[in-house]
Amino acid sequence: MENALTWIAGNQQIIYIVILMIFVGIEVIGRVPSVLHTPLMSGANAIHGVVIIGAIIVMGRAEADNYFALILGFLAVILGTLNVVGGFVVTDRMLEMFKSKKKGSK
Repeated sequence: MENALTWIAGNQQIIYIVILMIFVGIEVIGRVPSVLHTPLMSGANAIHGVVIIGAIIVMGRAEADNYFALILGFLAVILGTLNVVGGFVVTDRMLEMFKSKKKGSK
């Protein structure tokens, strides 16, 4: 417990920046018109592949007994993969709306 408090005290400014980024992100996304949500979301989720690569690098360089880094990296890979796949699924569904329907099929 003392190690966690020491880490928090040493990284207090970074924690404040992350909290501020969360609030700024919510405000920016809240101001986007609903017509633009799907194209922006699908593109941004595809960029999330960088997080997957970073998480794999972190897990590869982590020491074998550093379970926190390994678990955090594993979660980042899983969640990043879900985000990328979701972005492509949304993009595919969005593009399906613009395809012409074949004659004779309902």
